[in-house]
Amino acid sequence: MRWRYPRVIAHRCGGALAPENTLAGLRIAARLGCRAVEFDAMLSADGVPVLIHDETVTRTTGGGGRVDSLGAARLSALDAGARHHGAFAGERIPSLEEALALCAVLGVGANVEIKPSTGAETATGEAVTAVASRMMRRHADLALLLSSFSEDALAAAARTAPGIERALLVSRVPEDWRERMRRHDCVALHASASALDVAMARDVVEAGRPLACYTVNDPGSAGTLFGWGVAAVFSDRPDLFSPDDVGNR
Repeated sequence: MRWRYPRVIAHRCGGALAPENTLAGLRIAARLGCRAVEFDAMLSADGVPVLIHDETVTRTTGGGGRVDSLGAARLSALDAGARHHGAFAGERIPSLEEALALCAVLGVGANVEIKPSTGAETATGEAVTAVASRMMRRHADLALLLSSFSEDALAAAARTAPGIERALLVSRVPEDWRERMRRHDCVALHASASALDVAMARDVVEAGRPLACYTVNDPGSAGTLFGWGVAAVFSDRPDLFSPDDVGNR
């Protein structure tokens, strides 16, 4: 694997500390010493991958409407910061290209979750991977991993740029996890910490596959997972962890 996991990855750029999926979050994660962040990429109405988790803009911005019904320029004009705190008023929804360019400048690895809106699985996988491939050519030191719950998106990513490593995202480790990872040539498995037990974890780890878990905001719980062999946790509160945990990529 080219991708290397630090023990703690800032979830949605560290979404409890700054507006989630924003450049402000990226900068704060970097200042905390984080060596990697995770964020979501979805397509705008005009096919531009932008950083947002929900299929609508209502929860994280002052606007309304579906992401796939708004063009990239309109999305960029929305305030994605004030809902989190007034100090972040005016923070924008960034494009994936902007976020990856900043990751390259900050020396922060990026786990890009391909987050399709309903019915756009293949198109999102292709578009996100095309941007990721272009940015990796432009920034030779950019560390990047693609992940998704959508197997159609992962298949599209594999066709578009097979050289970019991929991880399968699941809520609970399924019985056929080996087959599903093999089908899409995934190098790692990402699963919910709340649905994991030690037997599941050891099954994955003993098969030689890195296992990362979301969303873990308590260092004690993370320590238990690390004891099970889990390679990394995604956290909204990377500030609660030791510098060694956030920086050991």
